[in-house]
Amino acid sequence: STDGGRNLSLDSIPMGLPMSDPSAWATAMNNLGMAPMGMTGQPLLPDFDPALGMMTGIPPINPMMPGLGIVPPPIPPDMPAVKEIIHCKSCTLFPPNPHLPPPATRERPPGCKTVFVGGLPENGTEQIIMEVFEQCGEVIAIRKSKKNFCHIRFAEEFMVDKALYLSGYRIRLGSSTDKKDTGRLHVDFAQARDDLYEWECKQRMLAREERHRRRLAEERFRPPSPPPVVHYSDHECSVVAEKLKDDTKFLEAIQTLLTWIERGEVNRRTANNFYSMIQSANSHIRRLVNEKAAHEKEMEEAKEKFKLALSGILVQFEQIVAVYHSASKQKAWDHFTKAQRKNISVWCKQAEEIRNIHNDELMGIRREEEMEMSDEEIEDPSEMKETEESALVSQVEALKEENDSLRWQLDAYRNEVELLKQEQGKASRDEDTTKEQQMKLLQQALQGMQKHLLKVQEEYKKREAELEKVKEDKLKIETLLENLKEQESSMSRVCACSQEKECPVEKTLSNSPVKSEREVLLVGIISTFLHVHPFGASIEYICSYLQRLDSKICTAEVEVLMTRLQNTFRQELSGVGASLEKRWKFCGFDGLKMT
Repeated sequence: STDGGRNLSLDSIPMGLPMSDPSAWATAMNNLGMAPMGMTGQPLLPDFDPALGMMTGIPPINPMMPGLGIVPPPIPPDMPAVKEIIHCKSCTLFPPNPHLPPPATRERPPGCKTVFVGGLPENGTEQIIMEVFEQCGEVIAIRKSKKNFCHIRFAEEFMVDKALYLSGYRIRLGSSTDKKDTGRLHVDFAQARDDLYEWECKQRMLAREERHRRRLAEERFRPPSPPPVVHYSDHECSVVAEKLKDDTKFLEAIQTLLTWIERGEVNRRTANNFYSMIQSANSHIRRLVNEKAAHEKEMEEAKEKFKLALSGILVQFEQIVAVYHSASKQKAWDHFTKAQRKNISVWCKQAEEIRNIHNDELMGIRREEEMEMSDEEIEDPSEMKETEESALVSQVEALKEENDSLRWQLDAYRNEVELLKQEQGKASRDEDTTKEQQMKLLQQALQGMQKHLLKVQEEYKKREAELEKVKEDKLKIETLLENLKEQESSMSRVCACSQEKECPVEKTLSNSPVKSEREVLLVGIISTFLHVHPFGASIEYICSYLQRLDSKICTAEVEVLMTRLQNTFRQELSGVGASLEKRWKFCGFDGLKMT
């Protein structure tokens, strides 16, 4: 753990210095911020001052550094850093030149626990790497490469800082001076997925804790939910009616009454009870009007007091400003110093600004009072009319109350009628829902039929295009057949005129490679087809073309016929490897010369 790593003692560090050199041992212990002690416990330097934590010529070390080990804290650039030789069991680490600049490092990734170590000796093993770097803390994993570098993952983040301290050290295995046994260490931060994942998990955990803490705080300050409203009953109705008459419990009772009415508790049986409660709520209007008038009176008195106090403050401000103005006259002004004059002028400006603000406020109050007075003068004739019509108003209010009672009775009857209508409407709604479902199904079926029609139309168009292509192919074939017939007629004429030796007809028929008129037609069609394809075509391509003309033609028959006519058709291989393909070519012109 982190606390355990920070409380490491010298006995737990496997790194050792030879006790034959007590001064080097004392220097190393002083770099760690400890009192120099021997292996048996006796002090090596009796004059060591633990309060200073240092010896002569060695800078002090901060005891609050993360993890007590071989890594000192950052040292100011004006102080030379002291790095000692580190002796391990199977290797020795020599410090770099103190006058050289510190080795460069990349930006530290978040939650970095992995370091890159380069410049390892060629003969270095994982055991030697573990021996050197386990002094910095617990090593979880070492991934060593064949190219003299490795990645080391530590248990905690502060151990990476200790490992970076070893950057620049020259390592030597044993006492060998061979190049394969030496190297210069370069330690740098490394970006690892495991480190980033653990850091993100930790950040998410902290965010969850913060959200939980914030939620608890919000719940603590959230106002309590109002108590639930009781259900209506005759007993509760009488209790609420009594509360409505009490001024202190009126707010709670009126809320209960409102909830009951919104729930629909009013019916023909309870209408009179609700009417009496509404009537008692109406009686509170006069009380509220009186309370409002009392508060308005208090507000007017407070305004008068504020206005008087503000006018007194303004008088005092006027006197202070008059003092500043009299002090700025030449009789008194010449006797003040420059600093005093400056302060007096600043104070005078501030006092004038504050006085102007208060004066504007007082003038605004007076304007408001004048506006209110003018409104009252306008309303005076209306008040006279109201006093004359007060009797009529009282009669109208009585009639309104009777009208309201009759209206509430009508509302109750209407509610009952609506309930009956709703019960009757449920059956009709069920029928409507079934009709709607049927309509939806029919619409879906129509949409499906429309889609099917569109698909059929597309297929019909494709078939028409294919038919046109077939017709064009037929025309081409007919022209080819006519050409072949002309060629055959010309060939027969040539044969008749040629002076060859007479042979029996049976022998010529038996020796000729073409045995029937059908094969002659096939040869002519294939030769014209291959003449159009100068680079040749495969047997499958040729047969697919012939099968359009006659579906009974098979591939084997065509291939046997073409192999017999070696002077007319030639088979060649084209392509390489998996794309190797056999292609037939027309060689009749060359074959004519050969024969």
